[in-house]
Amino acid sequence: MKSIFLFILFVFSPSVFSQESVSSATVLTKDIPREITVYRSPTCQCCHKWIEHLKDNNFNVIDKLSNDMASVKETLGLPNKMTSCHTAVIDGYIIEGHVPATDIESLLFNKPAIAGLSVPKMPVGTPGMEMGPRKDPFIVFQFDKQGGYSVFQQYELDQDNNYTSQPATVTH
Repeated sequence: MKSIFLFILFVFSPSVFSQESVSSATVLTKDIPREITVYRSPTCQCCHKWIEHLKDNNFNVIDKLSNDMASVKETLGLPNKMTSCHTAVIDGYIIEGHVPATDIESLLFNKPAIAGLSVPKMPVGTPGMEMGPRKDPFIVFQFDKQGGYSVFQQYELDQDNNYTSQPATVTH
């Protein structure tokens, strides 16, 4: 009975991502994979911060350095429109850029038929891209290997400068 309640709570509660509460939102309803391989340039500083975000959210990170990230992305089949700085793989899904851990957990829980998630470019305020009080709204896209994409989660700022999630509205 408790697991049914937690499932309903997870599915019907709005996801909220804020810098202060990132590690408090975790999926408690199902065992999900926790080992994630992160490919990153040895010179990238934001990648370290994103890896720490993952570790703070109970992911076991395998950190792989690459001096040729373009080849890593090409080998994995990442669509060009979805690129960012670092690339990760977990349970067969590609995770590109500063995707919040809660969205990775949701992906692993729901297992949609997609190739992965991406936060293209490097929006300020996303996990690993914190720069004081400045935060930019951002979108976590879901994508397929053919380059099609749609909104997985959209984040806007409330009056207190905290992220709130918005319903998915865009498909391409």
